[in-house]
Formats: sequence, structure tokens, C-alpha cells
Amino acid sequence: MAAHVLLIEDEPNIAEAIRFLLSREGLRVSHSAEGAAALVLMRQDRPDLVILDHMLPGMSGLEVLTALRADPSSRGLPVMMLTARGRDREMAERAGADRFMTKPFSNAEMIAEVRSMLERGQDRQ
Repeated sequence: MAAHVLLIEDEPNIAEAIRFLLSREGLRVSHSAEGAAALVLMRQDRPDLVILDHMLPGMSGLEVLTALRADPSSRGLPVMMLTARGRDREMAERAGADRFMTKPFSNAEMIAEVRSMLERGQDRQ
């Protein structure tokens, strides 16, 4: 069965590009444009990896990450934070992000990071 990635990104063009890129690599990708909706989706269909935008409408990416890390069922879930602002890296790492990627990023960089995180996630199980 293909690994499941939950993409939480509110910018439609970025979301579609990442979805296409990861789907082409054989991954199953779910998408949510809002943090609160993503938390509900996550409970319904647990992903193997979360790619989480920092700036989201309503509930920020950091708030989503804090909620994930507070819940025992998702505490160990690998999370990659995306942001257009490199200075947010320290806040994301303090909140529990496993990896951090600044927009814009290369396709090869995204694929390599996702593959690495999925492999590490399987090793933890």
C-alpha cells in the first residue's frame, strides 16, 4: 500500500504542485487548506507524514503542530513545516517539526526529504 501524505497548504497552486509531484512518486496524498479541518481529516484517515504550511487561515501551522504533539496518537507523526519565511525555522523546531523547508523549494529537494522522512517513520514502527 502506498504511503499516505497529508498536505496542509492553503495556496492552491503550491498545493496542486506538491500533490502532483508526490502522486507521481507513487504516494497517496490528501489535502486540506485549513488547520482545523486537517485535524479532523487526520483522525479519519491517519497519514504516514504531514506536510504543514506555517501560515494558514484560522488555525496557524504552529497551532496545528502543537495540537499534533499534544495528542498521544499523533505525537510521533513525522511533520515537515513549509514556510515562505526562513526566520520561522526556530519556532517550528521548538514546536516539534521534524524537518523544515523554505518556499520556494526544488522538486528534487521535496521528494528527497519526503522519502527520507517516510523511511525514518517506518524505522520507528
